[in-house]
Amino acid sequence: MKNKEFNIPPVYAVLLAIISVQCGAAIAKTLFPAIGAAGTASIRIGVSAIILLIAYRPNLKKITPDQWKIVVPYGLALGAMNLIFYMAIERIPIGLAVTLEFIGPLLVAIIGSTRLIDYCWVILAAIGIVLIAPWSNNSIDSLGVLFALLAGALWAAYIVLGGKVSKIMHGGQAVATGMLFGAILILPFGFYENGLVNLTPKLLGMGVALALLSSAIPFTLEMKALGQLPPRTFSILMSLEPAAASVCAFIFLQEKLNFYEILAVGCVIIASVGSTLTTKR
Repeated sequence: MKNKEFNIPPVYAVLLAIISVQCGAAIAKTLFPAIGAAGTASIRIGVSAIILLIAYRPNLKKITPDQWKIVVPYGLALGAMNLIFYMAIERIPIGLAVTLEFIGPLLVAIIGSTRLIDYCWVILAAIGIVLIAPWSNNSIDSLGVLFALLAGALWAAYIVLGGKVSKIMHGGQAVATGMLFGAILILPFGFYENGLVNLTPKLLGMGVALALLSSAIPFTLEMKALGQLPPRTFSILMSLEPAAASVCAFIFLQEKLNFYEILAVGCVIIASVGSTLTTKR
């Protein structure tokens, strides 16, 4: 009876995961003035690592050399992606950062293709980037744009490495181990920026909420959905993330996008959905 009570349909699980992540990003941005982007990323990844290590209890002694060769780069990509993304949203609106970051997964989905339709999706996504680019909008921070694109490249690496590690390790143990190395990578930046020195019980509590919203809760929901949804349906739902990011940022941070920026978000979403629908099974 208890399992039925908390049974969430897979489509709603993905949507809740998306909302959870973007609400977490909004919380993260409110922490920047007090502890900085690196300090915020350190708390998120550090607390998430602790939660996942307790939940899955990976036996590090039993991990083989071949598994280490994949899970360590996977974790480093995960940690770097989060740090660079926070450095991006410190400078530009969350909706635009997520839109630019989404270019990474989009390119992974269609890389190596020789079909004309896939080039059309790349061109549409490129139009979105041009609409956001600093040379077309003087109010956009160029370094923030570069950080978001770099986060997208790291996201692409994370997807590729995640696909490899999932074939040789149990999903939960792989993520827990990877998150541990992500935390090891990021924590020095948090201390260097002095963000972690300024921690108070209130800020730490917000950091724990951030870790739950951005990692623990969405990871659980997505794992549940992936077991029940076709990959294509899951990818289409995830394509809504830039729009969800823009809405959450507007609600919680009053970050408004102009017409061209909204158009850019739409271009990337359409390109992502289109590439998913037209990708060969």
